[in-house]
Amino acid sequence: MPQLINYGKEMLRISPKGIEYSTNSGRSWISRYTGSSCGTFIDLLPYGSELLAITSKGIYYSTNEGRSWISRYTGSSCGVFQNLADGGKELLANTNKGLYYSTNSGRSWIKRR
Repeated sequence: MPQLINYGKEMLRISPKGIEYSTNSGRSWISRYTGSSCGTFIDLLPYGSELLAITSKGIYYSTNEGRSWISRYTGSSCGVFQNLADGGKELLANTNKGLYYSTNSGRSWIKRR
């Protein structure tokens, strides 16, 4: 932490307080999300029209630039998620149990063999 991404005309980053954004190339930051119901943010990924996040409670998504978050996957069979990547036709995730992929935007996961 902090993890930083470009998202449209903004920069988003994970902070100890949640999600912050900047519209001036990182010269100043404004709090966007400070809730605790998602857990601690670990990774962010723009994915289609959504913003995906790995948190300490699972995978969450936002359709409003990170102002609010909805749970997408909270299962434990994949292990602890570490990061996400856009693999084109699939979503990829590194976990402490290996590489997983999803073809339904992270709703379910299959171990890559």
